Amino acid sequence: MKKFICFITALFIGFSFTACNTDEKNVSLSPTGEADTREQSTTEEKSDEQTTENSTNSGAKIVYGENTGTDKTYTGLEPLPCVDFEVSDPDNAKGLSTVKISHSFGVARNETAHEISQSSQQHFDEGGFDAITLDTVTDEKVVYLTFDVGYDNGYTGMILDTLKEKNVTAAFFCTVDEMESDPESIARMINEGHIVGNHTDTHPSMDELTRTQMMEEIKGFDDYIRTNFGYSSLYFRFPKGEYSDCALDLLGSLGYTSVFWSLAYSDWDTSNQKGAQYALETVTARIHPGAVILLHAVSSDNAQALGDIIDTVRNMGYEFRSLEDYKK
Repeated sequence: MKKFICFITALFIGFSFTACNTDEKNVSLSPTGEADTREQSTTEEKSDEQTTENSTNSGAKIVYGENTGTDKTYTGLEPLPCVDFEVSDPDNAKGLSTVKISHSFGVARNETAHEISQSSQQHFDEGGFDAITLDTVTDEKVVYLTFDVGYDNGYTGMILDTLKEKNVTAAFFCTVDEMESDPESIARMINEGHIVGNHTDTHPSMDELTRTQMMEEIKGFDDYIRTNFGYSSLYFRFPKGEYSDCALDLLGSLGYTSVFWSLAYSDWDTSNQKGAQYALETVTARIHPGAVILLHAVSSDNAQALGDIIDTVRNMGYEFRSLEDYKK
């Protein structure tokens, strides 16, 4: 009898332990970081699925269609439905400044951000604008790697190869024309976990547009990437770095974070490349905590130097983080 009771007791304890473990496995994190207790699939297919919520309403920075493994989009993801953007204060009745500001950042030295970058971030914060040019929130030695894509000339694939090898997540900003000209690279960015950010439909100076026209540029890009790639993100870069307080306000009202930069150099001129060593020395000499690094994917120098840049910056004690990790 005692043996029977012991057997029943052991069986009950084992069942309880298994049930607890099962409950723990069924809890995951949603894109907003909140606990998601939706029932998990019994196969590995569930790990490939992402939320299809409307990013402008959910607060999530990135949304994906379901991964079907089909050719319905360039990424193999189901297309996302297009969304409507409401233009707040279309006539700028609040009287926000429409004066053109050409983004400037200054040359950082001795691992210290230039005062121009510091002043720009202070302006964004005090104005209540959702924008970053420099991470002043953390004291840690972190940096964010971003690229303006440009038209593919054979270097984007090299850059993606290096990022994959070095396990670094970057943000790539492009226009609709660039998505049309090189969809395979854009799909690879998405499928390999990088951010593809909104750089408008046609690359205008946003400060020269009405608030409604600005919205149409944003929506043109968002509609295209949702339909053709099953993806959307809420990161934006102003073409040519030209903006106004009115434009910053409009982007924020649509849910976007405007991404500027505190470290860059003249790498965009494809007729004036100076070699990989120059790129390495220039970028690493200007590195500083909280840096948002802007590189251009059309640069052969960047493509050749990127691995050494990443290694050197890491050896200096820095960590590469995704913009998704930035906490304002």
